Amino acid sequence: MEEESRTPRSPEAKLGKEVEDLWDVQEAQLSPTEKLNACFESIPVSEFPHAPPSQVIEIKSDASLGEAVRLLSQNKILSAPVVNVDAPEDASWIDRYLGMVEFAGIVVWTLHQSEKNDELDAPDLFSSALEDSIGPAVVAAATGMSSPRYRSSQPGSPKTAGNFFELLTSSDLYKNTKVKDISGSFRWAPFLALQTSNSFLTMLLLLSKYRMKSVPVVDPGEQKIDNIITQSAVIHMLEECADLQWFKSWGSKKLCELGLPLMNADQVIKVNEDEPVLQAFRLMRQKGIGGLPVVSDENKAVANISIRDIQFLLIAPEIYKDYRSITAKNFVTSVKRYLEENQKASPLVSGMITCRKNETLEEVISKLDSKEIHRIYVVDEEGNLEGVITLRDIISRIVHEPRGYFGDFFDGVLPLPANSRV
Repeated sequence: MEEESRTPRSPEAKLGKEVEDLWDVQEAQLSPTEKLNACFESIPVSEFPHAPPSQVIEIKSDASLGEAVRLLSQNKILSAPVVNVDAPEDASWIDRYLGMVEFAGIVVWTLHQSEKNDELDAPDLFSSALEDSIGPAVVAAATGMSSPRYRSSQPGSPKTAGNFFELLTSSDLYKNTKVKDISGSFRWAPFLALQTSNSFLTMLLLLSKYRMKSVPVVDPGEQKIDNIITQSAVIHMLEECADLQWFKSWGSKKLCELGLPLMNADQVIKVNEDEPVLQAFRLMRQKGIGGLPVVSDENKAVANISIRDIQFLLIAPEIYKDYRSITAKNFVTSVKRYLEENQKASPLVSGMITCRKNETLEEVISKLDSKEIHRIYVVDEEGNLEGVITLRDIISRIVHEPRGYFGDFFDGVLPLPANSRV
């Protein structure tokens, strides 16, 4: 019975036990962070538990925007690698994959096309078609990211008409544009993958310091993706290791003892509930963040919008048609109602997930894991926003990047296109 109790209860806990065994043999003079660095550097990333098959999908480069959106939404993932259909069968993985397609990028690209007014091409024809059906004034409001001429003539943030995305997703532009066609102006993330022999430490640093949302792991023998490690998977692994000594050395400490949150209330990027919802997504894109709080006029945090929520502008565009404009408040209200009516789960339904500075890291990780989110807001006793904590912040407190660690690792990475807008 005693032996059964020591048996790891999950693949993640088994991996944590391997870290524990390595932890016990590290030199005594090393700091906890140095010990953990050494442990994670000794474990190949191939030992990380495999993601469910639904999360290891590939999108063909000749798929349409609509098909890409449907696949991402159905499989509840933020991004997926794009396979070059023109690559030969014996192509190396570097030639086989073009990049990563993301929800945010699809919307950014589509809206960017609709604002091009200086060239006669497909986007202009789309914009003209909208003008013919609903009038130029509404088009200017609907685009949300309207032309410089319109922005200069109208004070405040541009608004998005309630029926804009319904018109957009039914347009020929949206239906006929292929994923491969948008590699120039779209948020085309570089395809950076690890090989199965790379270390666990490398993966953690890519997810934290180098701000990757997920890390593909390539089998060099098969020349194909073997696994995709997400931020949520790492959070779950940490939660499964809560009883182990190496984790307790951090997990038992209060946030304030660890110097968290790194970002205080004045630095938190936020959006007012009456601002256009596209302003929230635009801020995420500009600031390179994965989510932000929606605040009331009293500066109280009332909701959270994540980059993943942008999918609801495309998969359910009809839910906003009764609004004159899609504000952050209207967006959150409509999506919550849609999800509840369709019995679909989403972190957006859970509302604001918060914690206090006197809570422990273990308690915070448990909240993140149970809600399948990557960020949590720190509030005081009256609910006032004091800061935000992300998985990246947590990893930065556990491991660090040794000097010269990556060397020429990034030299082979496909760069962002020169004309990328994101």
